[in-house]
Amino acid sequence: MKKIKTALLSYGMSGKVFHAPFLELHDGFELTGSWERSKKLIQTDYPNVKSYASLEELLADDIELVVVNTPVETHYEYAKKALLAGKHALVEKAFTTTAAEAEELNAIAKEKGLKLTVYQNRRWDSDFLTVKQVVDQNLLGDIVEAEFHFDRYNPLLSPKTHKETVNAGAGVLKDLGSHIIDQALYLFGYPEAVHGDVRITRENSLVDDWFDISLYYPDKRVRLKAGFFVREAIPAYIVHGKKGTFLKQRGDIQEDVLKTGAKPNRTDWGTEAAEKEGLLHTEIDGEVLRKNIPTLQGNYYALFDGVYEAIAENKTEPVTAEDGIKTMKVIDAAYASSEQKKIIQL
Repeated sequence: MKKIKTALLSYGMSGKVFHAPFLELHDGFELTGSWERSKKLIQTDYPNVKSYASLEELLADDIELVVVNTPVETHYEYAKKALLAGKHALVEKAFTTTAAEAEELNAIAKEKGLKLTVYQNRRWDSDFLTVKQVVDQNLLGDIVEAEFHFDRYNPLLSPKTHKETVNAGAGVLKDLGSHIIDQALYLFGYPEAVHGDVRITRENSLVDDWFDISLYYPDKRVRLKAGFFVREAIPAYIVHGKKGTFLKQRGDIQEDVLKTGAKPNRTDWGTEAAEKEGLLHTEIDGEVLRKNIPTLQGNYYALFDGVYEAIAENKTEPVTAEDGIKTMKVIDAAYASSEQKKIIQL
């Protein structure tokens, strides 16, 4: 199997938890190292890799894939430099700070024949995979409305400075919002219009930490919400069709398990607890059913497998730059809608 030499642009939480373990697990990748500005940590976990002192040093090495897992406001600059250096790129969410930046990166990748993937790992969350299966199997009939939540109870400001200072990449809409926007577009397609309400609710917060977005489709409405003052959460996924309803709480365990230092595997990884199964209440062949639906296995490995196939076998990226552009257009429209207090046509 061809080994794709891969380097990270940081080895903080995302590099240590979300990227390095899967690059190590996958036979098709060789983790070459990480750019580390101050703390030199990667060689503690991976003694045979490099700690690059600068981006220039990293890009001068014989690396094929660069993982842009730095703060959002740097994604455009660093991804552009990687592409111009002839490297494929896997860019964390939010893809960029604006749709225009995303479109430029896509144009560069196309011109140079490079693969550009957006790291939207939550397409492979166990809870969302199960929701998608229910919709794809038409168990609810024609979808009328859906509501996705990414709610938390956490009134404290993040200790990560880049998340709480005013900059082009900060705010919950570009953080958690990019996940559920991507999930909605992946499941239902691109909407005709967007209405957004974006607010600041935490004391002393300088960046948005609450949003309520509506996506307008000809035959349905999709509502997306996130906030930090939800002590008792409702189901994270609520989908109503003409025949029935599916309710699923957020239950994917992958992030929490990875944070303990556990390594992923290709067998029982990402298996949710049975008590978090979603509730299906619908009508099938004239019979009304109300039962729990077994949760599918979560699997972030599949994203990396897709990246490998895109580069090694010239297949389409698992989350394309075009997908990222559409998510950024919805985010841009949500901010514009909130500011102008009107629906924005896409």
